[in-house]
Amino acid sequence: MVPVSKFTLRIVLSASLAMMGSAFAPAFAQATAPDASPDGLWRGSTQVNGQQVPFTLEVTGTGDQVQGAFINGMQKSGKQKSPSSSGSYADGHLVLHFDYYANTLDATIAGGVLTGTFGNSGRPAQITARLNASTPPASPNPPNIAGTWEVKVDKGPKGEHAWKLEVRQTGANVEAVIQRIDGDTGALYGVWRDGQFAVSHFTAGGPSYQVLKLQKDGTLQLISYGRDGEPTALIAQRPEAARAAGLVAPDDPLTHTKLQNPNAPIAFSFPDLNGKIVSNTDAQFKNKVVIVSIGGSWCPNCQDEAPFLVQLYQKYHDRGLEIVELSFEEAPQLANPTRLRAVIRKFGINYTVLLAGTRDQLNEKIRGVDNLNCWPTTFFVGKDGLVKAIHTGYSGPATGKDNEALEHDNTALVEKLLAARPAGAGKVAGGE
Repeated sequence: MVPVSKFTLRIVLSASLAMMGSAFAPAFAQATAPDASPDGLWRGSTQVNGQQVPFTLEVTGTGDQVQGAFINGMQKSGKQKSPSSSGSYADGHLVLHFDYYANTLDATIAGGVLTGTFGNSGRPAQITARLNASTPPASPNPPNIAGTWEVKVDKGPKGEHAWKLEVRQTGANVEAVIQRIDGDTGALYGVWRDGQFAVSHFTAGGPSYQVLKLQKDGTLQLISYGRDGEPTALIAQRPEAARAAGLVAPDDPLTHTKLQNPNAPIAFSFPDLNGKIVSNTDAQFKNKVVIVSIGGSWCPNCQDEAPFLVQLYQKYHDRGLEIVELSFEEAPQLANPTRLRAVIRKFGINYTVLLAGTRDQLNEKIRGVDNLNCWPTTFFVGKDGLVKAIHTGYSGPATGKDNEALEHDNTALVEKLLAARPAGAGKVAGGE
């Protein structure tokens, strides 16, 4: 991503309605006068690789006090919302900034129809929505696909062999999440319609779209649609069936990434956002427990991890915990880290954040680590300055119990490291 510049794009309404598809198309095709207010619940869609991805946008306010939020599905804790950072509305022109992903919604509103774009200035996606539009009904007789599945990937992009797919289902409605070694997709919501479950979300980071199809042999086909390239079709099985077939289980996040020399420290020396160089050898880290997390402000899983790190820092900093975020950004963001500053504001981050380099410099800047290829990757350093554990990826809130287990285990690890005696403690000069 690059920093967002303000732009206004007027889209011919009839063309937008054709893109939008019959599910949300209004009964008329000519624009009327601009609406006086953008307030309301807007339902519409965008396209991902030829597929219609639905979204719901909630807007309140007018003038320079507009607030917006993308809303996804229903969870036990309520709706999942991605709020805007700021917004404005005047003369039918709506602008919503989502600074923590450097994305902007820029649209016109007339006659209860919203048309425009979402994204950054490099390649925004076209969107169309209608005020208080209804959604198509589900098809009858949905199959039951609830539970845990393992998706065979045959040497995935991070070297893994399988992903975990978790599905919760109530009637025709499903909520799914795919867990890879580098983290999860976030919650994907969908319904049974036309012989498949199309599951998706639209957040401040953009749209995601997958299709789940139950096969006659009891397997589940997973079709992933990226923004570019051909869709990827994979097969998922129940874990017991996968083991019986001799398939490899999903990678263990505690063993995926390893130090080449466990007796060597994880070394870093990078500037903070004020230009001050901070190094692992600085006095502030001596005899301290240090969490070193490698990530980037562009990374959804890193943003999922941030609130947990903030919580740990607030709870244990006075007992000797330090946290350092090594942020790898695109070149424009590295030069002017507006998105990173927005992430820091959003989550109230007050631990150390350093600008480590660009994404393709990861293994150049962080040496002595095998399989360092995931965002985030988190190193837990003991008081002696040596790495005690490495956790690859992050299971976010959408993973439910997996997120709870991860946070419980990592909290217990921090407490154990804090309870350990500092390096050299108990020794006297000239002897043991």
